[in-house]
Amino acid sequence: MDRSYLCIDLKCFYASVECVDRGYDPFEHRLVVADPSRGPTTICLAISPAMKALGVRNRCRVFEIPEGLDYEMAPPRMRRYMEVSADIYGLYLRYFSPEDIHVYSVDECFIDVTPYLNLYGKTPRELAMMLMDLVLRETGVCATAGIGTNLFLAKVALDITAKHVEDHIGELDEERYKCLIWPHRPITDIWGIGPGIARRLARMGARDMGGVALLDERKLYDEFGINAELLIDHAWGIEPCTMAEIHAYRPRAHSMGSGQVLMRDYSFEEAETILREMVDGLVLDLVDKGLVCSHVSLFVGYARERGGEAGPGGAPARTFTGEHGTRIVGRRGEAANASRKLDEATSSREALIAAFLTLFAEIVDPNRPVRRINIAAGGLAAEEHAELTLFSDPAADSAERSLARATMAVKRRFGKNALVRGISLRPEATGRDRNRQVGGHHE
Repeated sequence: MDRSYLCIDLKCFYASVECVDRGYDPFEHRLVVADPSRGPTTICLAISPAMKALGVRNRCRVFEIPEGLDYEMAPPRMRRYMEVSADIYGLYLRYFSPEDIHVYSVDECFIDVTPYLNLYGKTPRELAMMLMDLVLRETGVCATAGIGTNLFLAKVALDITAKHVEDHIGELDEERYKCLIWPHRPITDIWGIGPGIARRLARMGARDMGGVALLDERKLYDEFGINAELLIDHAWGIEPCTMAEIHAYRPRAHSMGSGQVLMRDYSFEEAETILREMVDGLVLDLVDKGLVCSHVSLFVGYARERGGEAGPGGAPARTFTGEHGTRIVGRRGEAANASRKLDEATSSREALIAAFLTLFAEIVDPNRPVRRINIAAGGLAAEEHAELTLFSDPAADSAERSLARATMAVKRRFGKNALVRGISLRPEATGRDRNRQVGGHHE
């Protein structure tokens, strides 16, 4: 049976919400969503359609906005955007079952409208227009839509063809995909193809999806392994995954983690403070969910060296300009990472602090400033299923979990900063400030 999918995106969502809340038309008012306290290098999370019409690129940095251009800057309000997103999801639920909706991000979702075409007596395009009108009428936010015979085509129709039509609705089937998308460049506009994959395909002679379709499949498998199957399917506009399979998916392995980009260069000792705070938070999450871990991973990104923009051998560094701004690609030696299996599955703060600090001391160059830290705990299992060793101390572990649960109870009732460890009072610590944030930004 032929199926019909919608991919609906809320246009310039954060900026549109800010404009509507201020009583402005997003297509007329120049507005940028960015945190002014983070300086001119901070990324604009969104710009209004009026700014886009002037040639300002989405997700640019503040200093990249042309001088002399008058605009309003709005600090991010992540909780507000989540509330509006939830309200819009509620609008979709008036007409569609949650089993037929996949929320892809805070401003984008997929809907399988196949069962509803006869129910409402509408075509996919009419359903898309109905939803777009509903969202605009109820929230003031403009939406765009892609329609496809599979999920991939709906996404590509949204990302590429919807931008070039007056009604902001793109529509693709496999034949239209070959006509319109095969010659499209840059290939990085296609969902799932980033600059790294694009470079590898270019070395094989493919610079667009039509070129990928002409490549020898055996060479693609040699280069990309099992991921070549996805490239081959998408080159022909094929996507077998269904909405039911998305909802039924369960990962084979489970992990928990967190990460942060630091607002300045941190020394080795200062970064260790941040690591301790992050492990404290990870331990509380593990205990709160009744889990233990048997594997830990650490990633530490160094600050970019001043004047160090040249590539190997002094050649100019390669850059990539995409939705999230311009960045240097292909740089080596800018991070340290490692992972380690633990002697026993645990949620003990003492054990996990020791494991992460050992990794940190082993892999991080103490002479290089740090700008990014990510940690993860893997091999998760329910704490009651954890295996004991000769060196296990069940009484001490139980006491630690009781303390962690009491801490979480206080935080839930009185706020995350109601109870913090002394290390979070150090000047370089970020824990208390992050506790006041939603999605990395202040509420």
